[in-house]
Amino acid sequence: MHITAEHGDQHVTLHLRGEFDTFYCAELEKEVAAIQESGTPNVVLNLRKVKFINSTALGAIIKASKALAKSGGGLAISSPSPFCKDIIQKVGLDRVIQVASSDAEAAAALSSEETVESTSTASPDDLDPSSVIFRLVDQERLRHFVEQAKATNPVHNHAFGGEWAGLGRMSGLDSEGIRFLWDGGNTGLSAFDMGQMLAVGTQVTTKFRLPLLKSGFVEATVAVTLLEEREDGVKVGCTFEKIGDDAREAVGQYAKDMAFLKDELRRATQ
Repeated sequence: MHITAEHGDQHVTLHLRGEFDTFYCAELEKEVAAIQESGTPNVVLNLRKVKFINSTALGAIIKASKALAKSGGGLAISSPSPFCKDIIQKVGLDRVIQVASSDAEAAAALSSEETVESTSTASPDDLDPSSVIFRLVDQERLRHFVEQAKATNPVHNHAFGGEWAGLGRMSGLDSEGIRFLWDGGNTGLSAFDMGQMLAVGTQVTTKFRLPLLKSGFVEATVAVTLLEEREDGVKVGCTFEKIGDDAREAVGQYAKDMAFLKDELRRATQ
């Protein structure tokens, strides 16, 4: 990663470029410390050209923000890349750090001490809305519920082995299993029918990403162990039945990273 500094009246904009991982956290800390020593109170962190960021790097940003706040200044993020913006919203970082679409907006927000309303609706315990592609192992069960829906409300297919698959949103993940929300997509199914289709004990194949890691997609066969009907769909809890050792290790690391960030965010708001 490369960092360049652009000096303003009451702030310094740090332009980051490349992959922001653990190795570069000390470099950011050093840059922020130098800015503080120069007497400049505020820092704008431009993430437009950051292709990847991990949990340790996000923790370093939180640490820098707290350090600046203690000395009467502040930190804001500007122009986050699509990858960074997605991660920032998923972990709820935008609840404690200003996020703006441009350097000028970020600097103005810091100068006026404006607060930014969060665009994230996730709670601290329901942080990650990553996509979960799922397919029932029992195709007869699937056809019983979905084929009828196709007649009046065609399903928007998501490719998964050439067969129909649903698209849910991850609400929890650990080394034992995964939890996701499903609104039925274009099936036209009621929450009751969705609950029947994904009843406890149903085997499902899943495919999902771990945004804070570079491992790409993870595939696993799971069994539904929890089903909760909601007004907008169902919440499904699953236990891993078949998952590769490398994938399980990656999931465990992801869960640790998320727990670390939750703790850092709680500390930042205390």
